Amino acid sequence: SVDCSFSRGVCDWKQDTDDDFDWNPADRDRGDGYYMAVPAFVGHKNDMGRLKLLLTDLKPKSSYCLIFSYRLAGEKVGKLRVFLANKKTAPVWEESKGKDEKWRTGKIEIFQGAETTNSVTFESERGKGKTGEIGVDNVILISGLCPED
Repeated sequence: SVDCSFSRGVCDWKQDTDDDFDWNPADRDRGDGYYMAVPAFVGHKNDMGRLKLLLTDLKPKSSYCLIFSYRLAGEKVGKLRVFLANKKTAPVWEESKGKDEKWRTGKIEIFQGAETTNSVTFESERGKGKTGEIGVDNVILISGLCPED
């Protein structure tokens, strides 16, 4: 498994230069490192911020599971979407409201055909709200199918 959480820096994360705002590091409550976040007040409604994880050594014809923690905190904070590079048009995962401010776990199956996925993009879309944030943390890539809860 590959640990792509932001405090360790073993993975190649890039800010998209064609979007409206950047994701920024935010300190964890426990004080052990940081996560990436977009505060609710950044930009204008429907603005986008994209953070891209570049994947280099995925083997063709194999499957992987991307597991990550996410949080949508605040009223009308916006949307969090995940895109795979080889499926550009539609998100493979999307969440638009948090029931509370707790961190939750997202899982995405990545099936490699002859063409391999070379990046995963986390996209934040700004909502109407002025408080809260969208956060992503603990991004881990494991080989094989996603485990059942």
